[in-house]
Amino acid sequence: MIFEDPKLLIEDELKQLEEEGYIISDVADSYKWYLLNRPTLNWKDTLHFYNFYLNNLEKDPNFKYNEPSEIDEIKSNSKFKSYNNQNFSEEAIYEKIYGALLGRAAGCMLGKPVEGWKREEILEYLSKVGESSLTYYFPFVEGYENKIRTEECFRNTLNKAVRDDDLDYPIIGLKILEEYGTEFSTKNVGKIWLENLPFGLVYTAERAAYRNLVNSLIPPETARFINPYREWIGAQIRGDIFGWISPSDPIKAAYLAYKDASLSHVKNGIYGEMYISALLSLAYIIDEPPELIQESLNFIPETSRFHEAISFVLELYERRIDFEAAWEEVNKNFGKYHFVHTINNACFVVLALLYGEKNFERTVCLAVECGCDTDCNGATAGSILGLLLGYKNLPERWVSPLNDTLESLVPGFQRVKISDLARRITNLIS
Repeated sequence: MIFEDPKLLIEDELKQLEEEGYIISDVADSYKWYLLNRPTLNWKDTLHFYNFYLNNLEKDPNFKYNEPSEIDEIKSNSKFKSYNNQNFSEEAIYEKIYGALLGRAAGCMLGKPVEGWKREEILEYLSKVGESSLTYYFPFVEGYENKIRTEECFRNTLNKAVRDDDLDYPIIGLKILEEYGTEFSTKNVGKIWLENLPFGLVYTAERAAYRNLVNSLIPPETARFINPYREWIGAQIRGDIFGWISPSDPIKAAYLAYKDASLSHVKNGIYGEMYISALLSLAYIIDEPPELIQESLNFIPETSRFHEAISFVLELYERRIDFEAAWEEVNKNFGKYHFVHTINNACFVVLALLYGEKNFERTVCLAVECGCDTDCNGATAGSILGLLLGYKNLPERWVSPLNDTLESLVPGFQRVKISDLARRITNLIS
């Protein structure tokens, strides 16, 4: 849907407020009465309900989390830690960034056909062709034409990385950094969006922020005003490039990610982007996934649901339970979130990194097999493994179908060589 649904904005906001620890029982009842007089809602109705009913709700006294959105408060609730910055040759960095881009593209194409599917739906689909688990790009199965997201990404049709927002945003990040450098502001991010992204092809929190920009709101209000998607996954998929260009400097990576995320997200939505950016920065110097995952938590408030969730996944792995049992535990504890929320999908990426054990194929397949936002999770897991391994160590059967070609909607980048894009990103590092 291109146009925002006024009714859905209220209903999603009620759920979001409850997840943030607000008491919504009375206002939920008020909403039911509100609908009795307005069976169809328009934008003015939504605005009225937000202003009259949803402001100044009380917090549940039993809500145990402290989740700031301001950078100084984030830092004071975290363990921001510096590392000895290492010098890498330009070619060593290029090999890592090219690997990350190839991995991101391959993982995205792997997950794209089944975006939004549940794990059991994915496994049922594979069983139709006698496969018990995911080991390669999806095969075509007759009878699923109306459910599959795209037919260009099957194992017998894939010949490039087709356009996807998970691939648009690294390019948007490149444009931000080329125009403004690392001193860019959140307002600068908004300007680049308005100049390069069509409203109809940005989604959820990004669409709300875009609408707010057009209506002359400025950050951080762009992230907060009538944006019930402010803790969903949109920021988490935008952070890779800030980690790529910050070898062994996770503080820099996290801060750049914060400035980007604050345009459209708050709290755990921001933390998701900061976490992935810091993790990719650290992947230049830490090559064991458990340590990498643990160290990256230093840049996330310890008092947050995000920190608690990632720590929970690490504990499951340390108990040496098998992947299926670990997935069940994660789903039981975090399956309450929307299928494109930050927290549950970050858990699936971390789960795949741990149980994939630095095997590219196994890692991206596990990330997608978990279900939910499969293209995002495949892309993020692929980016991390691609950087860890470098492009020379990626399996040929995964990268050759891409033909070093990526499509996007960003002007000037509609069809580019992935290797050229990697070189351009590498050139950002002084």
